[in-house]
Amino acid sequence: MALNKRELFQKRRLRVRNKLRKISDGRPRLSVHRSSKNISVQVIDDVKGVTLAAASSLEKDLGVVGKNNVEAAAKIGAAIAERAKKAGVEEVIFDRGGFLFHGKIKALADAAREGGLKF
Repeated sequence: MALNKRELFQKRRLRVRNKLRKISDGRPRLSVHRSSKNISVQVIDDVKGVTLAAASSLEKDLGVVGKNNVEAAAKIGAAIAERAKKAGVEEVIFDRGGFLFHGKIKALADAAREGGLKF
């Protein structure tokens, strides 16, 4: 049974999410979404079902509108760390979704860690 690219992505995404549910211990989830043109990230409290903080390359004040590169991901990671700390979040679970942990996703995670988020 040959799976196409989308099915493989969904399979990875569900596998990652199920592993995170087992180890979350009520911590908020740092969820990353990457498209071909933009990258966005949210800190989500799954217990309450609310978004605590968010950042995206669509925001003009970050200066990375329409960019989807490593530098933009690093700026977004720093921004989400700052916003999460303002919301009172210090420790999160990193949810990369179905995306591989390298390149833009890794740059975002490293910048968020440097900004003070623990995961």
